[in-house]
Amino acid sequence: MEDQVKIKLEKFRELVRKIRGYYEAVGLMHWDLRTGAPRKGAEFRSETIGMLSTEGFKLIISDEMGDYLEYFTKSDIAEQLDDLDLKIVKECKKEYDLNKLIPAEKFQEYSVLTAHAQTLWEDAKETSDFAGFEPYLSKIVAMKQEFINFWGVKGTRYDTLIDMYEPDMTVEKLDEIFSKLRSRLVPLVEAIRASTNQPDNTFLKQLFEIDQQEKFGLFILEQMGYDFEAGRQDESVHPFATSLNVGDVRITTHYLQDDVTSAVFSSLHEGGHALYEQNVDVKLVGTPLAQGTSMGIHESQSRLWENMIGRSRPFWERYFEDLQQHFGPQLKDVSIEEFYRAINRVENSLIRIEADELTYNLHIIIRYEIEKMLFNEGLSVKDLPEVWNAKYNEYLGITPPNDGLGILQDVHWSGGDFGYFASYSLGNMYAAQFLHTIRKELPQYDEWIAEGNLLPIKEWLADKIYKYGKSLTPAEIIVNVTGEELNPDYLADYLEEKYKEIYKL
Repeated sequence: MEDQVKIKLEKFRELVRKIRGYYEAVGLMHWDLRTGAPRKGAEFRSETIGMLSTEGFKLIISDEMGDYLEYFTKSDIAEQLDDLDLKIVKECKKEYDLNKLIPAEKFQEYSVLTAHAQTLWEDAKETSDFAGFEPYLSKIVAMKQEFINFWGVKGTRYDTLIDMYEPDMTVEKLDEIFSKLRSRLVPLVEAIRASTNQPDNTFLKQLFEIDQQEKFGLFILEQMGYDFEAGRQDESVHPFATSLNVGDVRITTHYLQDDVTSAVFSSLHEGGHALYEQNVDVKLVGTPLAQGTSMGIHESQSRLWENMIGRSRPFWERYFEDLQQHFGPQLKDVSIEEFYRAINRVENSLIRIEADELTYNLHIIIRYEIEKMLFNEGLSVKDLPEVWNAKYNEYLGITPPNDGLGILQDVHWSGGDFGYFASYSLGNMYAAQFLHTIRKELPQYDEWIAEGNLLPIKEWLADKIYKYGKSLTPAEIIVNVTGEELNPDYLADYLEEKYKEIYKL
């Protein structure tokens, strides 16, 4: 490589590291807002978040960045770069091309709005006050529509948003995938409802001390390989994971005193996200590649750990005794089999994050269809509660008694994360396909889980998925790991096998 190219490359990498530094600072302030920052400071903190986010944004679309990208994409220069630097240039160019038309003041306005709206959402959810929150959500949707015009419409307006979270995914593809999945799952749900072998889960609805829930959650995180020297777990209204850098990946959970399983599975879920980010190859640090490749792949890891490992029979053969030690009076007369069936009981429920593996996908399809209506069909934000309630009645046969348990239950829209929800079901599909491969390549898989030997599974995932960060696309990851493209049949097969056995169908 010529000296001039080396010098320019180092300066380019310095600029990229500076942008990542802004992201880290903003991420830390977002985490603080969600985990106990004083309420009176929230509006001022939101302004600071907007200001720093905008400084990072200005660097992304700067003339300096444009000059570097023009230089490094010249054929004679590009051929001197190694594969990693080519991928960094490609990712930076994607961000540059996407955002260069957005005025910086518009971006700052949006950043302040969404940071503040997430705090206001917490209050609105608690008081079930959609009317009070609606003006903020309407403005977020309007600004998102405006951004789509800047970004350029991909097929449909909603396609543009989906692509932000799952590159190259479209409404057309998702409609086909969801239709295929629904055709397999709906008959299974109906058969389960008709079954006379319904699990009893009433023993889960007792009072469980929150301090003991916290201790058990931390124990499980340690067992799965979460590095507490590179992270921590706190409490928030809605559980989340945030990666400040590979050495600082934080998660939160939420405790329900009358449901011991909620926080356990929340820790497993967010812990799955965190394992991904903690195990990205250090050579990617300081670059836009030091993160998960897509939200679908990311959710595959949270859903794999939460459900396919955490709700499995072998997992509780190992850890149920530990749970009983924390909650002896409540669980002393419960068998492992009774507990396993109870935590996998299928029932229509209002809350997505508390839903069973089977009906969970219906929660996602509802949100996906509503987002399509918002961005492709002109649905008004003020009509969201009515549409939400109607869809819950149609798909799950239940109607939320208030907006706190309905339209306001998720944090995502308050942060402008439209297009995200489909990633959860895509994650389930990726996870089932990964699980099929794991069982072939690691024949001791179930035995290891029953022994509490989870680290070899984590290491397999780190080697096959985590270490690559964003240096491989979702399509490359799924093909490299499993030998084929995404196939929803693996999820349907997994669910049919599991639930037919539980319900003795």
